Amino acid sequence: MFTTFRGGQSGGWQVTSITRVKGETLPKVAALSIVASESIALPLLPSQNAWRLAGVASHLRYTEKEEREKLLAVQAGLGRSEASHAALIPIRKSAAWWELTQEERRQIFEDKSHHIAGTLKFLPAIARQLFHSRDLGMPFDFLTWFEFAPDHVTLFDELVGMLRATEEWNFVEREVDIRVEREI
Repeated sequence: MFTTFRGGQSGGWQVTSITRVKGETLPKVAALSIVASESIALPLLPSQNAWRLAGVASHLRYTEKEEREKLLAVQAGLGRSEASHAALIPIRKSAAWWELTQEERRQIFEDKSHHIAGTLKFLPAIARQLFHSRDLGMPFDFLTWFEFAPDHVTLFDELVGMLRATEEWNFVEREVDIRVEREI
């Protein structure tokens, strides 16, 4: 199952900001739509003021059994009514990251950067889903979707600030932070 995030003029989420964190940004758009389907729908005509990113939810790659159990015990699901704010953060990592072995990436991801252990304190207030897009020929390797209530915006900012300060983020060569609010 593919999930396609389409930035354009209409969608279920109003775009409040698109911020270039590192590398090239994405065109400004008014809205974001999210479609889950068995194929990636391509635009009939390319547009200068729209974009499409697709990914696949997959198994947890750098998570050990005990960590997975801790995550499952506290994480919230997507689609909660109170979670009217969200962020889509597409990320592309450097060739140096992908040249590392799985074990070396795991060591940086958790042993040095504490990606899982450090983020547990933000759950269940912030729900998230990671989509892999590297093997789909997309311009990003990962699309991370976060949902949270309006009163957790500062908490979300703390979460991404913490992650961006880790050794793992030294391998990020492109990142865009897209903030949205659910259309009412």
